[in-house]
Amino acid sequence: MTQKRVVIVGGGLAGLVAAAHLAQQGVACRLVEKRTYPFHRVCGEYISNEVIPYLDSLGLFPAHLSPTRISRLQLTSTNGRSASLPLDLGGFGVSRYQFDFYLLRRAQELGVTCSTGTEVSAVSYDADMFTVTTNHETLEADVVIGCFGKRSKLDKVLDRSFMHQHSPYVGVKYHIRLPGFPADLIALHNFKDGYCGISRVEDDTVNLCYLTHRKNVKASGNIRTMEESTLYRNPFIREIFTAAEFLFEKPETINEISFDSKAPVEKHILMAGDAAGMITPLCGNGMAIAIHSAKILSESIMHYAKKGSSLDRTALENDYKNRWEKQFALRLKSGRLIQKLFGNTLISDLAVSTLDKFPSLTQILVKKTHGKALIY
Repeated sequence: MTQKRVVIVGGGLAGLVAAAHLAQQGVACRLVEKRTYPFHRVCGEYISNEVIPYLDSLGLFPAHLSPTRISRLQLTSTNGRSASLPLDLGGFGVSRYQFDFYLLRRAQELGVTCSTGTEVSAVSYDADMFTVTTNHETLEADVVIGCFGKRSKLDKVLDRSFMHQHSPYVGVKYHIRLPGFPADLIALHNFKDGYCGISRVEDDTVNLCYLTHRKNVKASGNIRTMEESTLYRNPFIREIFTAAEFLFEKPETINEISFDSKAPVEKHILMAGDAAGMITPLCGNGMAIAIHSAKILSESIMHYAKKGSSLDRTALENDYKNRWEKQFALRLKSGRLIQKLFGNTLISDLAVSTLDKFPSLTQILVKKTHGKALIY
């Protein structure tokens, strides 16, 4: 396998974990990330415990960051009706600022060449080889992995179908101090045409991240006014915003968040994480899915690109596509269906009321959107 060269475009969770996994198997990896670590990402920063065995097997679990252990879920409707339940599998909270930076250093220790502050402008495929063009150099590769997030310039260059549709969703993230917020809790609060997730990460910091429809921002003129006029209608959100100490000078934001379907293989590029599939925030957790996708992608590459053999590209692509569908298709579909229960005043109130009265139903929904522990 040492004769195969892999270029990974994008240094999020999927890209960093895949790089570390492949490097441990002796693969020559180059990871290219347009930003410079450490940096914040718009993200819920809650990871299902399903990925802990896999991270442990690679020596990647960030125990030194003392991530919070999360075992309870609170749901509230737009008007403040509340339901709480235990999370059987549970999860942990850690900031992307710290976790991604840690994974980068671990990948480098394992021999991965990491080019940060470097943007990929084009990827072409010819005669069974890739040419990757960046703002600094041109790279050749046997395999290219795409881990460049929800919506990027490279998606447009590749003319991916979902890029022809505008998305109305905006993501906003803060880190806050919120004395008294339980370390073992993740809360999901509804508001009109959106929902807000809140949970602790390391160092007693609380991550507050919400998804809203663009029309909410447009009607208010700016994010702060929109928060007061729309999010505050949920009394739980209003209490959090008025009691919190905000740690960012301004929020992290992302526009045009696309939840349209995507292909896990596009023009022979193997996609992982958000680049591979429409991951709604209610699919159990996009961070765990990104890590899981890195696992199955790395395993597929190792199986079909053995040292000294020719690369059976068709078999590799079909194997990865089939494994992606088997692992995530139902989970993503469940997330899309559950998302329809959120952001609407009447529906969210009815949904929270029903889930409060029938906790067994809530557990079924949670299991539908979470995976099982990954054994490696």
